[in-house]
Amino acid sequence: QVQLVESGGGLVQAGGSLRLSCAASGRIFSISTMGWYRQAPGKQRELVATINSGGNTNYADSVKGRFTISRLSAKNTAYLQMNSLKPEDTAIYYCNVVQVYKAYWGQGTQVTVSS
Repeated sequence: QVQLVESGGGLVQAGGSLRLSCAASGRIFSISTMGWYRQAPGKQRELVATINSGGNTNYADSVKGRFTISRLSAKNTAYLQMNSLKPEDTAIYYCNVVQVYKAYWGQGTQVTVSS
């Protein structure tokens, strides 16, 4: 099993910044992709950003240019730097990792952006 612990969420004013962290532990031997997803009230969970073992990144159009995903493979940790936050970024943010075609999810961290 792989356990994920997210941190860094909170309340911020529009235009502000937050940095989310996701630390993976447990039976880790070859994580391929780490990523962040989010779910706003009444909406489906959506992809925010992913990064693979080669460092290639993928972003939702709504966050391109504002969010940056990074990864410290040696520590099995992923980060999401969120700048120029907007009220529509308000959601629960979930960390996701894929290892040997199996996906694992964190418990989520709340991000609230006030206008």
